[in-house]
Amino acid sequence: MLLHDTALIYGRYLRQSLRSRFALLFGVLTPLLYLLFFGPLLTRLPLGGGGSSWQVLVPGLLLQLGLFGALFAGFTVIIEKGQGVLERMRVTPVSRLALLLGRVLRDATVFVFQAVLLVLAALVMGLRAPLTGILIGFAFVALLTLSLASLSYALGMVVRTPQEFGPLINAVSMPSMLLSGLMLPMTLAPAWLDVLSHFVPFRYLVDAVRDAYVGRYATAHMLYGGLVAVGFAVLAVTVGTRVFRTAGA
Repeated sequence: MLLHDTALIYGRYLRQSLRSRFALLFGVLTPLLYLLFFGPLLTRLPLGGGGSSWQVLVPGLLLQLGLFGALFAGFTVIIEKGQGVLERMRVTPVSRLALLLGRVLRDATVFVFQAVLLVLAALVMGLRAPLTGILIGFAFVALLTLSLASLSYALGMVVRTPQEFGPLINAVSMPSMLLSGLMLPMTLAPAWLDVLSHFVPFRYLVDAVRDAYVGRYATAHMLYGGLVAVGFAVLAVTVGTRVFRTAGA
C-alpha cells in the first residue's frame, strides 16, 4: 500500500508540475545565468582540483539547483494548509510517509530534469566530463533534493505563514551556499574559512561531484560525500514523516 499511495501522490503533484511548464523551465534560470555570465570568468584562473574550470563550476551549480529549489518547496504546504487541501488528505487512509514521499520524489524528478538541461548547456559552453561522473552528479542532486525538500515540507507544516517561512529558509540557504564551495573550491579560501566549511554537510557533496566530473571515483571525497548524502536523506525523510504524522493532529 505504501508504494501504491506514494505513486498516487507522486502522480498528482507531477501532473501539477507538467501543467506549469513555464515554472519548470524558469527554475533552472539562475544556475544557467551563473553558467553563462560567471563561468567564462573562470576559464583562465587556476582553480585546482585537476580539472577544467567547467568541471569545478558545473557540479556546484547542480547542487545549487537542488539547494535553493528544494529548500523553498515547503511554501506549497503552507498554501495547501490555508486552502484545506492538506487536512482533507490527512483524513484519508493514505500513509503519512506516502504524503511526504510522493511530494519529494516529484521534486527530485523536476530538479534532475532541470539538472539535465543545465549540463546540456554546459556541454555547449565547453564542459568535458565522463558520462559516469555526470550520472553520479544527477544522483547527488536527487539525494540532496530528497533531504532538503523533506525538511522544507516539515518546516512548512509547523510555521503558520509564508512571512515566517521565507526568512528562516534564507537564514539557512545563504550561509550554506557560501560555506559549501558551490561557486569556488573552499581550498582557495583562508585556512579558518576552509576549516569552518567542513561543518557544512553540503561541502562533502560538492567535493564528491567534482571528483566524479574529473573521473576520480575511488576517493575519500566520494566516500564521505556518499555517506553524508545517504545519511542526510534518511534523517530528513524520518523527520519529515514524523512531522506529517503529528503536526496539527
